[in-house]
Amino acid sequence: MTLIEFFKRDRFAALAGAELLEVRQGYARARMLVTKEHLNGGGVCQGGALFTLADLAFAAAVNSHCELTFSTSSNITFLANVSQGYVYAEAHETVDHHRMPFGEVRVTDEEGRLLAVFTSSAYRKKGTVIDADRP
Repeated sequence: MTLIEFFKRDRFAALAGAELLEVRQGYARARMLVTKEHLNGGGVCQGGALFTLADLAFAAAVNSHCELTFSTSSNITFLANVSQGYVYAEAHETVDHHRMPFGEVRVTDEEGRLLAVFTSSAYRKKGTVIDADRP
């Protein structure tokens, strides 16, 4: 099983329409098509949808070492809004600590306009390895 296949089991991200495009050591890229179901009362993509996309990309990047890793704290700053089209999340594991990795995710629209910046720390569970091949 690849990590992309592993993360297809993330039912919430799948229901939101988030999908992984690429995973490699310490890196992941995901996308989501913004539809009318993603829009809030103001007619723009709901922040929780963008958070879900960023969280999926972060999870894939920090789990790319095939050790089960869970987020411990996350922060997102919204910089611009979007109402339609694809949005992309590009995650980089900026600190590859053996127990507490840290990463940053940049969320952009189809034109590359920065919509949000997401940062998160995580915890690698000792002795628990994802039953997956390396990315």
